Amino acid sequence: MASDRMKMRGHNVPLKTAEDTIAEADHEGLQRSGSNQDEMFLARAGKKQQMNRNFGFIATVAFSSTLLATWEGLSSSFQAGLNNGGPVSLVYGLILSFSGTMAMSASLAEMASILPIAGAQYHWTAQFAPKGWSAFASWMQGWITVFAWQATVSSVTFLVATQVQGLVILNYDSYTPERWHGTMLMWALMALAFLVNTIGIKLLPHLESLAGVCHVLFFFALLIPLVYLSPQSTPEFVFTKFLNEGGWHSNGISWCVGLLTVTFPFIGYDGVVHMSEEVSNAPTTVPRSMVLTVFINGILAFGWLIALLFSVGDYKEALDSPTGYPIIEVFHSATKSRAGATAMMSAILVVTFATDFAILASTSRLTWAFARDNGLPFSKFFAHINPTFKIPIRAICLVTIVTILLSLINIASTTAFNAVLSLATLALNISYLIPVILFFLKRVRNEPIPFGPFTLGRWGFYINLFAIVYTVFICIFLPFPPDQPVTKVNMNYASPVFGAVLLFALGDWFVRGKRLFVGPLREVAEDDIR
Repeated sequence: MASDRMKMRGHNVPLKTAEDTIAEADHEGLQRSGSNQDEMFLARAGKKQQMNRNFGFIATVAFSSTLLATWEGLSSSFQAGLNNGGPVSLVYGLILSFSGTMAMSASLAEMASILPIAGAQYHWTAQFAPKGWSAFASWMQGWITVFAWQATVSSVTFLVATQVQGLVILNYDSYTPERWHGTMLMWALMALAFLVNTIGIKLLPHLESLAGVCHVLFFFALLIPLVYLSPQSTPEFVFTKFLNEGGWHSNGISWCVGLLTVTFPFIGYDGVVHMSEEVSNAPTTVPRSMVLTVFINGILAFGWLIALLFSVGDYKEALDSPTGYPIIEVFHSATKSRAGATAMMSAILVVTFATDFAILASTSRLTWAFARDNGLPFSKFFAHINPTFKIPIRAICLVTIVTILLSLINIASTTAFNAVLSLATLALNISYLIPVILFFLKRVRNEPIPFGPFTLGRWGFYINLFAIVYTVFICIFLPFPPDQPVTKVNMNYASPVFGAVLLFALGDWFVRGKRLFVGPLREVAEDDIR
């Protein structure tokens, strides 16, 4: 054993260090099954086991897959890519996004194997940042991640609600859509997600497993009639057609701006890590399910995109759909039937409903974890675990209420509401970038790293580097507006909203954090572990 540990420096195998408490965990013991091993590992990370571990490997993969839901998400957002770059941006951008996301998810999975904990990014940042900066870096990372996930909850709920509204527009000619209708649908969806995440919590793993099956089955159930019934585009259109409808002077910039379409469906793969304290054999299950989820979803997304581009028909007519979603018009054009289009769109909605359940679960666990470490105002209140259901009901309530309050903005102005939603993709990617950079620097410096059961081995350096370069590249273009000239309606508010988040977090650091926040707290004394 001693000779093995002498090899554990820098690039592949675990090394026990005095400065890192998580390195004290006996990863070999994790080979044995049973919740006691998970509890022991969590205790060595300084935390008590407070929730039930209801998720096995299959349920975890299904949960993560439906949370990501790439081909369904692509259906909702592909119009932006058609405007900027066209099929060329979508097809080749998706290949880039898939490969970059695989690299980033593998990099995060390696850290999840070291420390599978609900706090995830801010916890890892505290672990790998220089000691003098770890508390401040963890604080900023915590707020960035919490805001990003809250924006993601609101974004997905808004998409699902307005897709339902789009089906009403399709089926009822006399219906006049109003913004407040979409807000009311958001409330109804959040109420359902809240019930599933509280009194129906024991059903959540089973619902997500069922949704995971639907995620794959509905892919084929929709792809086959779509390709068979639709007028077919030429291969030249799908693989070589470039469009610059956004008014950009540079086709290169137009192509890069179109990447938003193929990056949005891939965000959220860290969601399963925030559920780590409810997953059995978490150091192995969480990282494997994370990487497998991205791989499965990437393959499905690419297949769906190719089928969609071959079947899009008159793309300008699809982009001008009164439903607000070109995919509904594509289905209608293919089936020549409102009922047929409604049935096909409803299949997507079944999965995205489950996505909303999963996102609320993940966001509430992250929020609870940050409160547990004194990151939130009224942390003691929101860090409470309900003794009956063994879940953070107060954190679930907080996320639900904030989403409902944010949805009120949509009644006054969809532009203002979209400004809030624009935060999701940019902030989440930055939340991935920070710990991976810190982890990469430890590799470069050949510092000891306490690897878990899942490790990238000698390829870790190159995978981390590619993940960093890819994420920096897309973060440059994510804040770009979709069209030129820029107006208050088409403005992309991601940068100013993200800047506001940073200012808030910085101000709160001087008001509360500097006094109260020392990074992740130890709830279990080291002497009580063994």
